[in-house]
Amino acid sequence: MDFRNILQEIEKNDPEVYEKLSGRRQILKSFGSKVALAALPLALGSMFKKAYGKTTSDLEVSLNFALELEYFHYAFFRTANNTGGLIPAKDQAGFKVIETHDKAHIAFLQGLLGMMGSTAFVPRHYSHPTTNAPYVPAAYDFTMGGVYAPFSDYATFLMMASVFKDTGIRAYNGQLPVWTNNPVFAQLQQLSATEGRHAGFIRTLRRYTGAPETPAPWINNDIAPAVAFVPNYAGEGNTSQLSVVTTSLPGIGGNVPALSASAAFDEPMDATSVLKLINPFILP
Repeated sequence: MDFRNILQEIEKNDPEVYEKLSGRRQILKSFGSKVALAALPLALGSMFKKAYGKTTSDLEVSLNFALELEYFHYAFFRTANNTGGLIPAKDQAGFKVIETHDKAHIAFLQGLLGMMGSTAFVPRHYSHPTTNAPYVPAAYDFTMGGVYAPFSDYATFLMMASVFKDTGIRAYNGQLPVWTNNPVFAQLQQLSATEGRHAGFIRTLRRYTGAPETPAPWINNDIAPAVAFVPNYAGEGNTSQLSVVTTSLPGIGGNVPALSASAAFDEPMDATSVLKLINPFILP
């Protein structure tokens, strides 16, 4: 990823960044003449620490967590797209877009971590002969030992795709405390918004292909598509935001109903909980 592009993106979201970094001209002069190319990632990490008054360790952990999720998603959707006869022709374009987006997210996060001088996450079995980076199918068993058949049954694929994307959104929301006031906050939120569009697309497909819970494009309460995935939706029935009971607010014809109140927000989930949920699909 080009260093100048990252600086330009940071400046869009924090116009004072160069003042924090002792001036744009001096920064670019330093990077142009005094900093060796090999030292550029470490220098950028040092800049972030100076400008924002904190170490990058929390951000590094958070970005690697996001990267792990993107590898997981990419492997799932690329495998599905490469499985002949699984996805109906009318739906294939949408899932190709999802695969392309997830691959781009991996590249973005890798590039950002590299510019920070951090070691980027790679899945287990990355050196397996089946690896075609960033596609690492040997790292995952999405059948969970034969319990599920996502690549031979379209309804099961859609159900699991919905769960994985819904969980991904909650995972990103759980990282907001780390991302807030960070120079790449907007870019990370764009990733999250893209994941939201993916989830809405899949949930809409399920709604019109006979899913038993008739899902909306958004999460309603804590309704899971299958009993085994109830933990992925724990807490989604919440109707209190920032100490405000949203069902006490006026709506049309009365107060806001609980279904609408819970549907208006995707609840955050911490990294430990998310990793516990996806770990059964990750091979040792």
